[in-house]
Amino acid sequence: MRAARFHGRGDIRVDEVPEPEVRPGTVKVRVEWCGICGTDLHEFLEGPIFVPAPGSPHPLTGEEPPVIMGHEFAGVVAEVGPGVTRLAVGDRVAVEPYHTCGKCPACLAGRYNVCHSLGFVGLSGGGGGFAEYCVVDAARAHPLGALPTDLGALVEPLAVGHHAVRMSGVRPGQAAVVFGAGPIGLVTTACLRAAGAGPVVVVEPAAARKAKAPGAGADVVLDPSETDVAAAVADLTGGAGTDVAFECAGIDAVLAQAVTSVRAGGTVVNVAIWGHPAAVPMNDLVMKEVTLLGVLAYCDDHPDTIRLLAEGRVDAERFITGRVPLEDIVERGFRELIGNKDEHVKILVRP
Repeated sequence: MRAARFHGRGDIRVDEVPEPEVRPGTVKVRVEWCGICGTDLHEFLEGPIFVPAPGSPHPLTGEEPPVIMGHEFAGVVAEVGPGVTRLAVGDRVAVEPYHTCGKCPACLAGRYNVCHSLGFVGLSGGGGGFAEYCVVDAARAHPLGALPTDLGALVEPLAVGHHAVRMSGVRPGQAAVVFGAGPIGLVTTACLRAAGAGPVVVVEPAAARKAKAPGAGADVVLDPSETDVAAAVADLTGGAGTDVAFECAGIDAVLAQAVTSVRAGGTVVNVAIWGHPAAVPMNDLVMKEVTLLGVLAYCDDHPDTIRLLAEGRVDAERFITGRVPLEDIVERGFRELIGNKDEHVKILVRP
C-alpha cells in the first residue's frame, strides 16, 4: 500500500509499504480522510519530536524512523481481528490514536492519556492515517454512525477542545476567553459554545484567523495589538474577569494575559504544547488564587465529541479548508499550511 512516512527533518515521502495485518483485538481501517495537524508540521520542520529518534525505538511499538504519519483520521472497517465483537466490516469509525501500556499508575487510574509510555498512532510507529490502511486496537476505533468520514477526521482535534473544556469545569452561562484562533483555539471555542458557556471571547492578532472565530462560536473577538485585553475582558464581565481562560498559543505574554483576564478564583487552562520553558507570572496567579491547569489531548472524549457532531451542536465542516490526495501531501498539504497557516484550519488528505 502507499503511505506517507517521516524519514527525517524535512523529509516525508510517499512510499510503498506492506499492508498491515489484523491481530487479536484489532481492526483494519481503510482510511478515507486524515487531517494534517500542527504537530505533524512541527515534526516536518523540527523533528523528530514525538517521532522516536533514530536508534531509540518507541518502547511500545519498537519502531524508529521511517514511520507512517497521520493521527487525525477516520475510515471504514475493512477487516475484524479475532475476539472483536463490537465492530463489523463496513462500520465507519474515527480513531483515537493512542499507544498505551495499560499497566502504569496513570493507565490504572484511568488517565491513559498521560500513560508513562504514551505513544501516538501516526507519530510513534504502529501505522498511521496517511496510509491506505491502518490496524488499530478495536477499543480505539469509535463508531461514527451516519456521520461521514471527512467529519470523522475532525473528531480527534475536536476531542482536544472537548477535553480542555470538560476539564476546566466551566458551566453553562459562565464567561470564557480563548487565546489563539488557530485550529485548537477554534475547536476549543466551538466546544465552549456547545457546552453553553458565554460570553465567549477570542483573542487573536491575525486578520484571517480573527475572521474565523465568530463562525466557531465567539461572541467577541479582540486584537491584542490594538486592545488592552485584560481591560476589555473586565468591561465585558462587569469588572470581574472571565471564569475560565484557555491558553492555546504557547507564548509567555499570552499566558500572562490569560492569568490577568480571569476572575479571582478563576481557572487558566493550558492547552498549548510549548516549545520552550514557560515563564509563569506567579505573583499574579497567587494574588487572585487562580488555578493553572494543564491538559493533554483527550481521555474518554471521543464518544461525546461524536455525539456533538451527530446532534449538529458543532458545525465542523467549516473547519475543512482544503482536501488533497496522498501523492500531493508535502507540496499541497504541509508546505501550503506552513506558507499560508493563517488562511487554513484543516487540510484533509485522501490516501
